[in-house]
Amino acid sequence: MNLLQIDLLSLRLLVFAAETLNLTQAASRANMTLSTASKRISELERITDCALFVRLPRGMEITAAGRAIADHARQVLESVNRMAYDVNDFAMGVRGHVRLTANTSAVVQFLPQDLASYLAQNPLIRIGMEEALSDDIVAAVLDGRSDIGIFADNVSSEGLVKQVYRRDELVLLVPRGHPLATHQEASLATALDYDFVALNQGSSLLRRLTDAAVANGKMLKVRIQVSSFDGICRMIEAGLGIGVLPFGSVRQELLGSRLEAVRLTDEWAKRTLFVGVASEANLSPEASKLYDYLARMETRKDV
Repeated sequence: MNLLQIDLLSLRLLVFAAETLNLTQAASRANMTLSTASKRISELERITDCALFVRLPRGMEITAAGRAIADHARQVLESVNRMAYDVNDFAMGVRGHVRLTANTSAVVQFLPQDLASYLAQNPLIRIGMEEALSDDIVAAVLDGRSDIGIFADNVSSEGLVKQVYRRDELVLLVPRGHPLATHQEASLATALDYDFVALNQGSSLLRRLTDAAVANGKMLKVRIQVSSFDGICRMIEAGLGIGVLPFGSVRQELLGSRLEAVRLTDEWAKRTLFVGVASEANLSPEASKLYDYLARMETRKDV
């Protein structure tokens, strides 16, 4: 078996065939004649020594081997696309790429302005940013899948070099007319008898709330879980519960009209977001420069 004989066009056809389970449609999407497509699939089966599809009177059925090999083909094609993207950037004068992974709080509150300012000063740097949960961010940086990570202060970050990126404050968000809406400040304990709208399982914010509720001898009554801060606001606005969010993540036009933000008196409501790397010495010059920039954000007087 010599897999080096497999070309990218055949892998692309395989992916199309796996998606459509119809060779005519797959051939059309790959800009091939039906006979050419049939020969290429047969050649793939010869090279891999596996039956990839079972031909039926109408269409075809993919085998377990075909499904597994199609998954590998997708990964290969994605890698080639990323390579082409990088080559095009370098041809246009881009000096380097930096992989940044950040949690939702950083993405919603701070990074749009911070990165816009940075890229205005460094237009030849390409930043690939991905949003993830704080635990996953730490793992991605340690595994080398990300150069720089921004994560919450209540997750384990052993093995990373980290500095303060930003600080924010959590507030209790309630709909207008709620019994707590007239309060300027409150502790979480006063809110634990009400239903909560929260982020999905695994988020550092949900963990912080759950831990705080347990410390008060109660359970957090989560009625609805969503995947975004905006989703939480919409659910609270509809009267489906109350929630806790970073103050900077709440759209200002909602405050005072449909939602009320009540300051939390609990000490844990003041959070720190860290920026971390696996090793400062092993960073590329481009990644090192961005890391230093992000680590100065909290102390800059103009932000």
